[in-house]
Amino acid sequence: MTKMGATEPKLEELPDNNKRVKNPLVPIGALITAGVLTAGLMSFKQGNSQLGQKLMRARVLVQGATVALMVGSAYYYGEQMNWFKKSKD
Repeated sequence: MTKMGATEPKLEELPDNNKRVKNPLVPIGALITAGVLTAGLMSFKQGNSQLGQKLMRARVLVQGATVALMVGSAYYYGEQMNWFKKSKD
């Protein structure tokens, strides 16, 4: 319930907006990880343990790459923020 005349804050005005990292590869990596996991579990359920085992190994690789992207993005954008703060001073 809002008061008359009150406006909703815009996305740019939200406090955590500057902390958000915009890297489209991270959600794509998460979706690929979920897809490989689902395929591996379905293979195990159907009794194809060799294929399931290969898919689980592939999932670990994709998940590791996604985590590496997250860490790399955080480091990259963190360094940019530090450089921006130094140049402002």
